[in-house]
Amino acid sequence: MTQSTRSYDFICFGDEVPGILAIVTAAREYRRRMNKFPSSLLMFKGNSQEGVGGHLVRGRLAYLDRSSVPFGVRQALQLDDFGDPPAIYKEFITRAGVVKVSLDPGRANTVLRQMLAESGVDILSLVDVDSLVMSGAQIAGIKLKRGETYLGRQFFDCTVNAELAQLAGVKKLPGFASLGLPTAELSVTLVFETEGLSTPTLRSTEDAYLRRFTNPNDAEAQGWLDIVAGSDPDYKRRIVRDLYFADGRLKRMDIGKDYVDIYSKALSIAYHSFRGTKMALAETGAVFDNANIAILPGTNRLSWNCLLFFVTAAEAETLARNNAKPTQAMLNEFGYVERWLKSMGATAVKRASELYIRHAGNIADAVVPLTGAQMMAGGVYDYEALGTFGYAFDARGGIEGLDQRAVEVGAPAPTFKKPLFNVGIKHALLKNVPNLAVLGPGSGFDGNASTAGRIIEYNVAVGQAVGIAACLALLTNRNLNSFNNPEIRSILVATGRLPKVYGVYDAAETQRLALFEKLLGVPIYTV
Repeated sequence: MTQSTRSYDFICFGDEVPGILAIVTAAREYRRRMNKFPSSLLMFKGNSQEGVGGHLVRGRLAYLDRSSVPFGVRQALQLDDFGDPPAIYKEFITRAGVVKVSLDPGRANTVLRQMLAESGVDILSLVDVDSLVMSGAQIAGIKLKRGETYLGRQFFDCTVNAELAQLAGVKKLPGFASLGLPTAELSVTLVFETEGLSTPTLRSTEDAYLRRFTNPNDAEAQGWLDIVAGSDPDYKRRIVRDLYFADGRLKRMDIGKDYVDIYSKALSIAYHSFRGTKMALAETGAVFDNANIAILPGTNRLSWNCLLFFVTAAEAETLARNNAKPTQAMLNEFGYVERWLKSMGATAVKRASELYIRHAGNIADAVVPLTGAQMMAGGVYDYEALGTFGYAFDARGGIEGLDQRAVEVGAPAPTFKKPLFNVGIKHALLKNVPNLAVLGPGSGFDGNASTAGRIIEYNVAVGQAVGIAACLALLTNRNLNSFNNPEIRSILVATGRLPKVYGVYDAAETQRLALFEKLLGVPIYTV
């Protein structure tokens, strides 16, 4: 057993992209001020031989969720399709060759490794933590089971389940406990890639299914619908009705430069009829959902985000602690998907080595937690904003029990508009561990906030700012949790990295969402 000790200025635990770009930002800011790079370490439980970059790389999530900015706002401010992203994110996706939304995981791994190497960041994978070394309330180091200890001064936790924070004694709320649903959790996805299936073939296949499923005289297709609806005539009618847009057009897929957006469940129906299962996530445990498909470099190479698995909060935590490895039941389901896609013409179907875990609870110790209502109100004030991000409150696969609980407490229906909100850092900083930031879905989100706040592009904006704060904390001997948004904004301005700010306060929708969250038990916070 090794008994060595190494010391670092910055340590990032977990290799999700927001954490990687946060430690790179911290190192670059240090060099800008001191003319040399600090000592930095990225450490994570996964295997670096399978790639560096969390669920974007080992999870193969090639279809990026980008900021959603209304056309009127984009037109008024002369913004691109996805608004004005954080500078470090722009750099990453540009270097990785992203055209619109498609990120080749292999290229992402290469670019992230380059950015880490350029900033002098060491990489340590296959980490198995024994305990933390504490100095009062602060983390002083991380001791591994194989004996060595890694000391640090500023720490970033970018695991999906805030695992380092939990080791430091920070309380984590499981599932959606802030909405009174501690066992409910978002679905997890096993992303896979196909070869040999072209986008024209996909479109013609979907068109054929759309025609058949909407033809009441097609007895075979109606039988397939019966299987998928679990012989429930009302559910069957809803399924068929949902194959149309509101204006009566069939929901045909949209094929873009580097993506395919699938709006109908025609392919989902076809899969579940092949599989012989009802299309119901909580009942059956797995659903082949509307696919987000990234078109990757190569010949007819596609990445699919659509195979959802139902998990409880406890199961999501267990999966996160187990390096996001899929269970045997998940692998069995993937086997059916592989056979079905090969029957459609795919020559190869390859799964990711790790699951995409969307959410696994939230820390309860943030300096200022962030709620859905605060997002709908536009986030932090314009004068302190570090950027702006827009996204739906996207609970893909649903939050089990939420509709029922809303009815029980007399809350509005849990469907809300997309917020467009300004970015701050206080929800990522901890009251009681002053040198640790939690970046990602496990940050201090309450109520509906995590369903919009879990997205990488947003968390990179937070991470860029936290990286700057961590550098300042190191150089001025201040606590990381003492920094505020205006201090960091001034540096983004001075270095030409502040994006345009365009958060929107929707008064009526904010009031409605605030009432919803209040009735479900979410505390009201003041900035």
